[in-house]
Amino acid sequence: MTWEDSKAWSDRFLPEIKMILGRRFISEPAVEEDALRNTDLIVFKMEAIRIACRIRKPEYYEKYGDQFTIRSERPSGMETELAKIVRGWGDYFFYGFGGKRRLADWRIGDLDVFRLWFHLETVRLGREPGVLQKNRDGSSDFRGFRWDELPKDFVIERMDARYLDAIRQLELDA
Repeated sequence: MTWEDSKAWSDRFLPEIKMILGRRFISEPAVEEDALRNTDLIVFKMEAIRIACRIRKPEYYEKYGDQFTIRSERPSGMETELAKIVRGWGDYFFYGFGGKRRLADWRIGDLDVFRLWFHLETVRLGREPGVLQKNRDGSSDFRGFRWDELPKDFVIERMDARYLDAIRQLELDA
């Protein structure tokens, strides 16, 4: 599958991802805001918020549902997602598993928390943390990270489907 094919598949979930992120980052203010400042909805940060999104195919949920991956190496030498994150790009990370029509399991991670953890673990281990995984087609390598290895404040929101419910939903969508 080409990068374009993969992107087209995951982009089908962008409307749902935008609804989820909207619920997270747009809220109802205190009643005083509406009464005094004509404010029905409020966004607490008005500068650009950069959100990296990755949606995995349903067949990977059973084996990899307890982890997330970030592209870490490319034979072409192009800068990877992990390098961009480590350099300070991105504020949040949306990661989920999708079926034909909807997401079954997702999390939003705070990339500032990830960056600090990544740097501390690199120093502690003497190498980059995570498990290096080679892409089958040779186009890139990924680092796999278990959700439970990261600080509790990394995940700021989740729809953590129970294992069997998520599998059933993914099978129905497939």
